[in-house]
Amino acid sequence: MVQVIQAKDIALAELIEQFNLQLADEEEFFLEWRHDLPEFTDLEKQSLNEVKAEYLHLSRYPILEPVVKMVVLSPLLRLAGFYQPPFYIASEQEVEISSLDEGTIIRGRIDILVFHPPFWVLVIEAKRAQYSLEVAIPQALAYMLDNPDTEKPMYGFVTNGREFQFIKLTKQDTPRYALSYTLSLNRGDDLHTVVKVLKRLADLIRNS
Repeated sequence: MVQVIQAKDIALAELIEQFNLQLADEEEFFLEWRHDLPEFTDLEKQSLNEVKAEYLHLSRYPILEPVVKMVVLSPLLRLAGFYQPPFYIASEQEVEISSLDEGTIIRGRIDILVFHPPFWVLVIEAKRAQYSLEVAIPQALAYMLDNPDTEKPMYGFVTNGREFQFIKLTKQDTPRYALSYTLSLNRGDDLHTVVKVLKRLADLIRNS
């Protein structure tokens, strides 16, 4: 009997067991989030400072997922250039993947999918502010495994509004993934780094 699991309920251990997903622990596997990051203009810095101030103000009360998307995620994607050609955005995109032995099916909806037809660029999971990113990472990876393109790397981005983490997945032969450090809105210029990484990934896709 086929087991159906909702992506929001998936655990990382299940992805490792069912899809032979492996952690790439060599540093050079995921250099994109650390090397050759673009510089910022004063106007971009000002915009990010406003995002930070608005989030900190609103976070005095519990912030739900739709507010995270509106207040934090939307301006970050705009600053990174994902609302401009050649990119497109889909919301609540349905996905379904089967395990290697086809005994398990994972179903769910991607919060936000940034794509450059026919290639998926970025899968984004946004959770309410009280959630740990550890909740979102297996869900994002499950969606990334559904990407039909096996030749190019796939990137993920998870946030709860206050913390941010990037994911890279490759699917040649054995699927392998790596994570960036956790970046925090409360730590120095981490929010600037988040947008720099997003811009770097956008540039990689434009020039590929």
